[in-house]
Amino acid sequence: MQLLSVASEIYPLIKTGGLADVAGALPAALAGEGIAVRTLVPGYPQVMARIGKAKVVRRYDALFGAPASILAAKAGDLDLLVLDAPDFFMREGGPYGDLAGHDWPDNWRRFAALSRAGADLAEDGIKGWRPDIVHAHDWQAAMTAAYMRYGPARDMPKAVTIHNLAFQGRFGPEIFGSLGLPPEAWGVDGVEYYGGTGYLKAGLISADLITTVSPSYAQEIRSPAQGMGLDGLLNGRADRLHGILNGVDTAIWDPATDPLIARRYTARALAARTANRKALTRHFGLDRDDAPLFVIISRLTWQKGMDMVADAIGHLVALGAKLAILGSGDHALEGAFLAAAERHRGRVGTQIGYDEPLSHLMQAGGDAILIPSRFEPCGLTQLYALRYGCIPVVARAGGLADTVIDANEAAVAAGAATGIVFAPSDPSALAGAITRTVRLHGDKAAWQAMQRAGMRADFSWAHSARQYARLFRALVQPAA
Repeated sequence: MQLLSVASEIYPLIKTGGLADVAGALPAALAGEGIAVRTLVPGYPQVMARIGKAKVVRRYDALFGAPASILAAKAGDLDLLVLDAPDFFMREGGPYGDLAGHDWPDNWRRFAALSRAGADLAEDGIKGWRPDIVHAHDWQAAMTAAYMRYGPARDMPKAVTIHNLAFQGRFGPEIFGSLGLPPEAWGVDGVEYYGGTGYLKAGLISADLITTVSPSYAQEIRSPAQGMGLDGLLNGRADRLHGILNGVDTAIWDPATDPLIARRYTARALAARTANRKALTRHFGLDRDDAPLFVIISRLTWQKGMDMVADAIGHLVALGAKLAILGSGDHALEGAFLAAAERHRGRVGTQIGYDEPLSHLMQAGGDAILIPSRFEPCGLTQLYALRYGCIPVVARAGGLADTVIDANEAAVAAGAATGIVFAPSDPSALAGAITRTVRLHGDKAAWQAMQRAGMRADFSWAHSARQYARLFRALVQPAA
């Protein structure tokens, strides 16, 4: 089976979050299921610098008003199709916004262009290749399904994966006339969404298959509380909605082989983690003692519960614990964490930004990782933590609830506990979870049993890939 994946980012070329990890890891996992994946991605500077020699397989004199071409290229094991549209993608800043963090004002045009190119590849393919199915990721690529629905590739199976329903690609009604869609596409069963234009909504209503990144999240988004205005649509298409947990790329995230940590180790040699703990303590300028060391690797946003963490720092420090923070996001929260590091020198350290090698060291050297998200579609951070013996302290939400077993009395006694799970995601419950974690850390035998249980858990892509493959085959085979 030939599958075209359309994604706005892909690891290791360009990454802002878990979407990139999934787009980068799923092709190799699906190859084991007999599905060959080619991924269409935008030609950002980081992508163009990595692909090297590339072949032009399609040209546009004017794609949404700009010259563009599609390049066939390889990057490691990734088989890529790159939309080389310099007017849209060759910019300083991030994939979605400028250096100041403001969204690009023409994002509607940039990602309509990506989706249009995806639909064109579905229709015509390239010499010697045409997909059997198209898989679009999140709002930036979801319009691929809409363009296919209203074009010659309407009968080709199309899947859309929701990585985070909070990001929907909503724009004004005035852009509709520039999208190149027929008039009948403007309506409640098309791209119109509460009087505006909805990219994710258009993809979801056009898709033959909808997936999201955990079973719990697939249920949560059908409720008004977490449906973000799309719960009615999702309930109406519930027979097409499936939750499949993300996996971990075990070639990259493995403490036994990781070149980015101070010392490698296994579940049988947990004492070797000490070298990573010492290196992490030095990096953040923290006191060298045996107190539990909490870490945070996160976007610093309300969704991630980081405002609650900022308020809980005094409680954490009063318990004798330490905290190392890596992340960026809301400027007010960045300031709050920087101020906490100044206020609690030696107990709190903050680094604003993202640093991939440091994130590995934090998983390898931290005792526990705080993930108090108000909602969390899947989460990869807790999966990395489990694999590295860093105890997850998580809210009972989405994929966090699906992957972490709470250290209640029965689970600890059975040796099944892998972390601390709390609910609801509010300041009081978070403070209680931090207190529980500090107390558990004092029981060395129970703590190490939790570490080993988490490290034994299998969150590789193999199981998830089998579920994707089963759903893809069910769509393709009837048309074969």
